[in-house]
Amino acid sequence: MAHRYSLAFLTVFDLGPVEAVRAAGAAGYDLIGLRMLPAAPGTEAAYPLLTDDRVLAETEAVLRDTGVGVADIEIVRLKPETEVAGFAPFFERGRRLGAKSVLVAGDDPEEARLAESFGRLARLAAGFGLTVDLEFMPWTRVPDLSTALRIVEAAGEANGGVLVDALHYDRSATTLAEVAAMPRSRVNYVQFCDGPRDYDRSDAGLIEVARRARLMPGEGGIDLAGLARAIPGDAVISVEIPNHALAARMDGAERAALALRATKAVVEGATVG
Repeated sequence: MAHRYSLAFLTVFDLGPVEAVRAAGAAGYDLIGLRMLPAAPGTEAAYPLLTDDRVLAETEAVLRDTGVGVADIEIVRLKPETEVAGFAPFFERGRRLGAKSVLVAGDDPEEARLAESFGRLARLAAGFGLTVDLEFMPWTRVPDLSTALRIVEAAGEANGGVLVDALHYDRSATTLAEVAAMPRSRVNYVQFCDGPRDYDRSDAGLIEVARRARLMPGEGGIDLAGLARAIPGDAVISVEIPNHALAARMDGAERAALALRATKAVVEGATVG
């Protein structure tokens, strides 16, 4: 089975869910990622998909009309005080949309407690037919692939996965050999983008690029061809390329189409033959 491609929320951060699904369908994506919970709880409100039944119904309708499926929903942040049971309504909305995976970030400094929380989250999500995928980010308490995999394996749940983001792989102490050696059962989807060759290595600099200034595949310095060869040949590829400067001069649908073309060119070029 070949890769399927998903339009990540951040690539078209300026579009509502209905418009994003339409853009995904027009560009030729198989899937889409949708955000319902804020990336920074306490500073942002929940997204309408979680709180507005009308928006949910409209999104369900446009998914049916376009044939686009939902790859993942985001974002769960596991902190020391997180009450996992509170995510049940979020998971229920995800099930209604046909989602397969949940993006998870780890913000707990105590690894054993984080693994325990991740395990509880995975057990809850399993009841809704969802995987939970822990994304490592170099400025967080889960800074690299080895840490993420250790936490997921310690949790011991079959629906637990590790999410590899091309930018974070490149900026962290993670190797392509480690990516290639991951158990297939722990890889549900991966995220692709490119990033500048020269960059600010401070936490603030890493976050700025990650959230606002990623590059189209082939425009930067990340070994995306190597990454494409290291991941399973049937893994879903989520195209996550937030670029606010580009968004100022190109609309969301155009960016979605450009991002898919650029990603396919790199992946297909790397894996041919």
